[in-house]
Amino acid sequence: MKKYIKTLAVACTLAALPLGGCAYLDQEPDDMLTEEMAFNDIEKINGWLANIYSFLPDPVYGWGQAYGYNTLADDVQIPLMWSNFGWWSAAANQGTWSANNNYCDLWGSTYKCVRSAYKFMENVHSLPSQNLSEADVDYMKLQARFMIAYMYSQMLEVYGPFPLVTDLVSADASAAELFMPRTPLNEIVEWLDNEFSELAALLPERVANGATDFGRFTKGAALACRAKVLLLAASPIFNGNSMYAGVRNPDGTPLFPAAYSAEKWLKAAEATRELLDLAERGVYDLYKEYTDGKIDPFLSLQNLFLTTGDKNPELIMVNNNSNYGEHDQNKMPRGSAGNGAYGATQNLVDAYFTRNGLPIDQDSQYSEDGVSADDIYYETAWNWSNPDRTEGLVTPAGTPMAFCNREPRFYVSIIWHGEYYPNSNRYINFLYGGEDGGPSYDSPQCGYLMRKRAHPESRKNPDNYPYRPGIIYRLGEFYLNYAEAMNEYYGTSRQAEVLKYLNLIRERAGIPQFKGSYSQDEMRQMIWRERRVELADEGKRYTDLRRWLKMKEVLSEPIYGLDTQATNAEDFFRRKVFMRRSFGDQNYLWPVYQEYLDRNPNLVQNYGF
Repeated sequence: MKKYIKTLAVACTLAALPLGGCAYLDQEPDDMLTEEMAFNDIEKINGWLANIYSFLPDPVYGWGQAYGYNTLADDVQIPLMWSNFGWWSAAANQGTWSANNNYCDLWGSTYKCVRSAYKFMENVHSLPSQNLSEADVDYMKLQARFMIAYMYSQMLEVYGPFPLVTDLVSADASAAELFMPRTPLNEIVEWLDNEFSELAALLPERVANGATDFGRFTKGAALACRAKVLLLAASPIFNGNSMYAGVRNPDGTPLFPAAYSAEKWLKAAEATRELLDLAERGVYDLYKEYTDGKIDPFLSLQNLFLTTGDKNPELIMVNNNSNYGEHDQNKMPRGSAGNGAYGATQNLVDAYFTRNGLPIDQDSQYSEDGVSADDIYYETAWNWSNPDRTEGLVTPAGTPMAFCNREPRFYVSIIWHGEYYPNSNRYINFLYGGEDGGPSYDSPQCGYLMRKRAHPESRKNPDNYPYRPGIIYRLGEFYLNYAEAMNEYYGTSRQAEVLKYLNLIRERAGIPQFKGSYSQDEMRQMIWRERRVELADEGKRYTDLRRWLKMKEVLSEPIYGLDTQATNAEDFFRRKVFMRRSFGDQNYLWPVYQEYLDRNPNLVQNYGF
């Protein structure tokens, strides 16, 4: 028992947690589970593993609120008042983020998870009398090992280097061992590369029972995590970025690589290719639905996020315990008993392509003047646009021209004023004083709500939020990752392969495919634009802009919206500046919480904090 307590105390020191973080260590032994009790009962073993899984981020709700990935970028706008309800990003976007604001403690929660996982791996054993076999135990250990590597990969993405703990710390560890400095980035990347490679070789390609086991880690999940780590390492934030040259450990060890290496893009491409090879063998595929024998992009792109994992071939890694209830409430208009303020920006609305597959400023047929004189149909069984639920009718006559003849991804993602809302069988009213608009802060701040990933059958009264998996990684993202890495390394010499995967995304999206030849920079811009609309509101825009070192440039432009103070439609649809986000060079990486620095003299702070 003494060893158990000492080991946990060591782990708390490594995480630089305040003493309260290990308050349970002060309890008497009789009030606690001993190791023998915990690991000789199959229910308690399963509970311990479930607790390790509980550290997995929630991509449905957590990436918007707890992690802020969606709300810190320029696609989503929430009310600034929501900072009073745990949405810390609303305050951070106004320049309040410092090392003294522990807004999202990924650092602390990671080391809690790591400690628990290593302890589990050391102690779990078979229990034949309780039908827990050696094979079961081996798979459990792999899952715990995976969680360690995955949480470290998330740490790398937001903090850069961190102290890499690769084993359970001894109960007799010295102070020097406890107060670990940050591990240089290249060493962390190499460790994660090897760890995910080994996990990919050991984990199964498919779970044993798709209906009951979906969400357990597989070979594909390990390959996806490895490919993402290597893409991050190849990206401008960590590849030849001189801004971090002065970030060094107390002994002078530099934490970030100084030189640019094109070979990192090649390694990222090759790692992603291994995952795509699984798709070529039928393990994964883009999710598609068909109408009259043709891909129906509306149903495909809507139901991609609503279909259970055992029936969705695109899903690679998910969180099965996502908070879809609060997620859907925040996207439901206030007049339909929702919170009605998780909104899209005009910046995102303008990013969606036209029906011709062109940016709006490159399509001569695009117009923002007036309203449509005619009903506009698409080849789809989608039927969300009017009370009669007319299949194929996408924008009825009278729809503002700015919303007509846009690509299918636009319609399954955005809700605008005056649009029919089938959940409540009525038309949306975002005007000032309207049932869904201001002056309540539970209204779309930029004049649009996000629809993407919300279930069309969700209702608050009575509560009904249909289950769906929270998608962490899906195949479509890795098509775009592969196209990016190939373009960065090969330039124009293997452009046909780059276009192949870019066009697979556009084919499913129901827009014309790219043809012809392009310069490397033209292709880069095409890939970036496609990523923005394909992966909108999936937590990727924020991480993309940071790894490209483009966030400061993008946020130098204001967040635009519509005139939500207007009481008539003509004035409402006029663009206006909503706010200017605060973002400096120091914000590319998150600060290490000051209290952790105070407890560990060998930790150094990130640039600019």
